[in-house]
Amino acid sequence: MALKKIGKTYHLRRRVPKRFAPIEPRELVSQSLHTDSEQLAKLKAEAAWAELIEAWEARLAGDTEDAERRFQAARELAERRGFRFLPAAKVGALPVAELLERVEAVPEHKGEPNPVEAAALLGGVSEPPVTVTRALDLYWGLTKDKTLGKSEDQLRRWKNPRIKAVKNFVDVVGDRPLPQITGDDMLAFRDWWIDRIADEDLTPNSANKDLIHLGDVLKTVNRMKRLGLVLPLSDLSLREGEAKKRPPFSVTWIRDHLLKPGALDGLNDEARAIVLVMVNTGCRPSEIASLTPETIHLKDNVPHISIEPVGRQLKSRRARRRIALTGVSLEAMRGFPNGFPRYRDKAGLSGAVNKYLRENGLLESDRHSLYSLRHAFEDRLLAAKVDERVRRDLMGHRLTREEYGDGATLDYQREILAPLAF
Repeated sequence: MALKKIGKTYHLRRRVPKRFAPIEPRELVSQSLHTDSEQLAKLKAEAAWAELIEAWEARLAGDTEDAERRFQAARELAERRGFRFLPAAKVGALPVAELLERVEAVPEHKGEPNPVEAAALLGGVSEPPVTVTRALDLYWGLTKDKTLGKSEDQLRRWKNPRIKAVKNFVDVVGDRPLPQITGDDMLAFRDWWIDRIADEDLTPNSANKDLIHLGDVLKTVNRMKRLGLVLPLSDLSLREGEAKKRPPFSVTWIRDHLLKPGALDGLNDEARAIVLVMVNTGCRPSEIASLTPETIHLKDNVPHISIEPVGRQLKSRRARRRIALTGVSLEAMRGFPNGFPRYRDKAGLSGAVNKYLRENGLLESDRHSLYSLRHAFEDRLLAAKVDERVRRDLMGHRLTREEYGDGATLDYQREILAPLAF
């Protein structure tokens, strides 16, 4: 460690490492160690150099377009300089003496203040919006009092339901900033749970736990961070028995409303096509959205789609299946031979479609949703007296009796589905 005595005081003098050149214009630093003792200067030099390195690292991290990293770096840099990070509005409201202290602490080079340091000390870096996933990260730090004394296993069991609830919401609605969460978003999440309960034979309690844990995370962060938001989290819980059955669309409603010319024109092309593919296949929206060129077979003797675990897990072994395309579903699929990249492995499809259907009077009742097309398809199969094995194969449901053979061929599927198709 290079020391130089200037007058009676020792100074630390070292070259700036090349990696910090983008944020440190000086090639050589000279810093007073405030002592005339060489022995003490050697001890203080190590700590002073380490502090310089940490400050440069923070500045380097702050020299980025990543809002989260930039904000965190600004906070750390302000702390390195002995200040608490404050937003610009609060810095401006400080007493004059404290404000001047911050201004004078901003290092200069050739008369120009360092912009990264100035942003950190004077609040020039905006805190990124609190999204749902960021709210969960903040939540752990805001609820330390709830985890005191918990064993590792207890902590895991306390955390996991909250992690699951947030993941489910983000998968369905997206990673919304908290101020942008709407009542429609919460209804879309609730509808998703109702469909899942009906399809997987779960209880409303499963949904209610998710809603409670999600609400706990969002309300805690809103309160403790003083965001002052009015979150649409009330009146969402499901009553026992409420979610056991999602009503199907009637045949006349599908024909006269959903398939009325122009009825779905307000949807984007991919969402509209996915709705039409559901009509005559009964597939889950996520299954259609996840189709890839390899699972779309339009040139085969019987055009069909195959639900495969390509880049994703299926809901069950029975979900893996082939379904013949007929009517409007075949025509819609021909428009997207490579699938639906806008929604593949992304959230937001059901929420967007349900919102459109609700706002345009295309739901047969308040209890109907996009998923009602799946139930309508199964009801049409039942009304046509299609064999139970074939119905369950097409829907991807487990057969409750011994299963033999490979099931209905695509030719037989087309023979069954063609008379039922819209």
